[in-house]
Amino acid sequence: MPHTMFALDIGTRSVTGILLEMEESTYEVFDYVEIEHTERSMRDGQIHHVVAVAEVIKQVKQTLEERNGLTLKTACVAAAGRSLKTAKAKATITLNNQPITNQEEIKHMELLAVQQAQRNLVIEENQDTIMHYCVGYSVLKYQLDNEDIGSFIDQQGDTATVHIIATFLPKVVVESLLAALQRAELEMEALTLEPIAAIQVLIPESMRRLNVALVDIGAGTSDIALTDQGTVIAYGMVPVAGDEITEAISDHYLLDFPKAEQMKRQIVNDGESQIEDILGFETNVTYNQCVEDIRSSIHHLSDQITEEILRLNEKVPRAVMLVGGGSLTPELSKNIAANLELPENRVAIRGIEAIASLSKTARTPQGPAFVTPIGIAIAASQNPVHYVTVTVNKNRVRMFEMKKLTVGDCIIQSGIDTNKLYGNSGTDISIVVNGRDLAIPGTAGEPPVIYVNSELASIDDSVKNGDIIDVQTGASGNSPHLQLNEIIDPPKLTIYYGQELVTLPTKILVNGLERSMDYIILDKDKIEWKEKLTVLDFIELKSIPTKDDFNVYVNNREFTIPEAITTIHINGRKGTKESTISTNDKLEISSFISPSVSDLLHQLDIKMEQTCEIMFNNQPLVISQPIAWVYRNHEQLAKDSLLYNGDHIQLKEDVLKPFIFQDIFRFISLDIYNLDPGFKIYRNDQPSSFDETIHPGDRLEIK
Repeated sequence: MPHTMFALDIGTRSVTGILLEMEESTYEVFDYVEIEHTERSMRDGQIHHVVAVAEVIKQVKQTLEERNGLTLKTACVAAAGRSLKTAKAKATITLNNQPITNQEEIKHMELLAVQQAQRNLVIEENQDTIMHYCVGYSVLKYQLDNEDIGSFIDQQGDTATVHIIATFLPKVVVESLLAALQRAELEMEALTLEPIAAIQVLIPESMRRLNVALVDIGAGTSDIALTDQGTVIAYGMVPVAGDEITEAISDHYLLDFPKAEQMKRQIVNDGESQIEDILGFETNVTYNQCVEDIRSSIHHLSDQITEEILRLNEKVPRAVMLVGGGSLTPELSKNIAANLELPENRVAIRGIEAIASLSKTARTPQGPAFVTPIGIAIAASQNPVHYVTVTVNKNRVRMFEMKKLTVGDCIIQSGIDTNKLYGNSGTDISIVVNGRDLAIPGTAGEPPVIYVNSELASIDDSVKNGDIIDVQTGASGNSPHLQLNEIIDPPKLTIYYGQELVTLPTKILVNGLERSMDYIILDKDKIEWKEKLTVLDFIELKSIPTKDDFNVYVNNREFTIPEAITTIHINGRKGTKESTISTNDKLEISSFISPSVSDLLHQLDIKMEQTCEIMFNNQPLVISQPIAWVYRNHEQLAKDSLLYNGDHIQLKEDVLKPFIFQDIFRFISLDIYNLDPGFKIYRNDQPSSFDETIHPGDRLEIK
């Protein structure tokens, strides 16, 4: 069964009502009526006198009801596109090298920017409260550290900025429409925007990717909408339209306004018009004559429209469509084409014959003036914009569903400061690293916790009429909980020590105490390490024993033992413990060894014993006798006894005494008592005696 639809086009000069029947995807107009305002109750598409406009709406409604024997309770209406406000804004957040990890955070940034655009409008219009519905926004660009970027996800940087353009519909436009309908005993069935209504019926969805300008030229204003990339990208208006042409005709031919309007229509439809001016003279005016007489006004209208198209689009569009009664102004399409430097066939007047889904019958009105009212009805049935009421944090919020409404839209319209929805960042900590101050930011605050009808939701979730939304501020972040190895990476030094390749760990001090790399950093910590290592650092790290000097006291006289002092060579050159070492250096260190009594006596050129090498019974023999004695704390020391730095040594020496024959018996195993009683002793083959002096090299015998 066909569905009857009632659409109202509330214009500056008149109100047009249309009744359509919809069956499946086809529409048919079965009645329409147009009634002009009796006073200037509309200005630039905005209702200025609700009561007067409501009275005309009521007349249209009653006329259609009486002619068709039905009762009309609801109507589809449209807000003028010129009422829309567009505003650009941006939002910037500090990342502190904590990358954005999910789309929810990006959506939150976008909403911050939309809310900023909303605030900008409030300031621009000197208002105290938000007086606009956000009907949509588009992201212009993302920037990381002021450089354009495709996506923020997992990007490292200091700041992230999103630039948006948002579109707002003043609440007063909608509220005045509602008030006028209510006074006319009608309810709003659906709302759309006039340019969207015309675009929807004239431009197939597949063609909306093209950059096309649609101009709805009414009586008092010319509304402009531009499409590109599948959407409406801009709206505009110029306060000149068909009435300016009518006034030019009135002035030139001395006609009152109604007669001038009648002449204009006859010229367009018939090519000529028979008129009678206020002085009673009758004249026949042709199309060409009329165009010539009012050429300046036609040029003014086309120039104004062209300038606004270029201002909004910032370039010449691919084509221009003209609708509305004023589009029939003589030569208008040619002038616009010339101004835009487009071929004449790229600027065209489109009437209802271009509406593919409309069945044409004898009752169908003709011409471009009815494109918008028919479009309002069709757009309302295909993409209706409903009035939606939701509750946000116990406050009722009313919105128009001009697009899929999300939780984010509701939050913006409720006036909640989106900047305060995320939890605060954790407290920063300040540390000093090798004399340089360093601030470590706390972790980012948590996103808001959102419930829709007591169920967990996100900013991007869709909402419907009657939904109850609860928005809770996210939890605050925490102070940093970092280990040393997460913020510092001190350089490691690799050198050759002898033939060994050695990598030296860096000694880290925190507040003067050595700490491992898993130490948890605290506020005000002072972290230090040596950026350059010396030989002494290497010696300490490797626990190499060294000695810069070694002194002992011999009979109360100080003596230094050089053999006990550590020597250092770097790449073959002599160095000191203070010498700096670099990667790949070759380091040699003579390790410290405690000296012995023998080392001391060697330095003093003193022998502990006297020796004598001889031959006994044809066998070599070395005999000796002590000539020096070493004591420490009255304890006699042996030759291999170790000395210590600062030892006090007592040295006793004896004069050299000659060796005698009998000294050999201390070094040989010979039992002289078992010898033959007649044994004899010889020295160098000569008889000798036990007390005879012997010398090195002597040959001694006992026979």
